[in-house]
Amino acid sequence: MDVSTDGAVVMLHGDFDARSTHEVRDVVYDTLDRHRAVVVDLSDVRAVDVTALRLLAAATFVAHRAERRVTLRGCNGSVRRLLHRTHLIRLVHLDRATAC
Repeated sequence: MDVSTDGAVVMLHGDFDARSTHEVRDVVYDTLDRHRAVVVDLSDVRAVDVTALRLLAAATFVAHRAERRVTLRGCNGSVRRLLHRTHLIRLVHLDRATAC
């Protein structure tokens, strides 16, 4: 998993699973400290697991409590299916302008 940022956008590349949640969590929360709205771009994520999606749901919750926002962008079909299957879709914000 490679994680990069461009301002308020956190871009993930590769397989997003439990092994990479610590690194992604640090980057997302650090970006939230500097910006009121953060976009997590999942366009280059090949595979994801439930632990990783729970991290994004938790970040969304924490951001909401701090009057900030985390939005997911570029979710592929497997990410969308897992979000629906785990009901985490109800907890995260999706960028509706993209195919997420």
